[in-house]
Amino acid sequence: MTIWERIKAILSAAHENTLGAVMKEMDKRRREKDAAVFSIALIALSAKMAKADGVVTDDEISVFGSFFAYPPEEAERVNMLFRLAMEDVAGFDMYARQVGKLFSQQETILEDVLDCLFFIALADGVAHPKEMELLRVAADEFGLSEMAWRRVKAAHLGHEKEDPYAILGVTLETPDRDIRQAYLKLVRENHPDALVARGIPAELVKIAEHRMAVINKAYEAITADIDRKS
Repeated sequence: MTIWERIKAILSAAHENTLGAVMKEMDKRRREKDAAVFSIALIALSAKMAKADGVVTDDEISVFGSFFAYPPEEAERVNMLFRLAMEDVAGFDMYARQVGKLFSQQETILEDVLDCLFFIALADGVAHPKEMELLRVAADEFGLSEMAWRRVKAAHLGHEKEDPYAILGVTLETPDRDIRQAYLKLVRENHPDALVARGIPAELVKIAEHRMAVINKAYEAITADIDRKS
């Protein structure tokens, strides 16, 4: 089955035409490495992010489509999921909490979702305070570590003001060998193949590209710092 056939199956299995019913069906599949489950969560949460200014327009849906590619014949289904998310009484924080529970114990997947939300929030090239506030809410409700938050934020807003040691989750006292091990672990976790293996649609490889860029820059900065001190 294609990802869109699986999404259709989940929507068909939901007993009611509500986001809550869809979430219950997704919850049954949360142990599966299913790109469809991830995609529905991402579409709905992206809609709530876009709704932050009061109205979700066709243009905003198109922005979503610019990084999450879907065939023209699936536009109606994507629009339906957007509408369900907008009509649901749960606010952004409540739905983010639901998504956090859906992917509990899977921080890397939640980091992927946050990365996508940054794309939505910064689609116009401006980091609006309200959008940054919602992104921080998402990270908190997901239960992401401070390191994960800073790494994703740096991938989109630049790493110049971020501590490269914090991005890799190490300190100035961490031995050189352990710093390299931490770097290699992040490389393995964020390789495009790793994303696909944990149920992320292949179309979202730019998540890995953005995150790997900041991880590599952080490691380069740390090694340069080590060389200066030696």
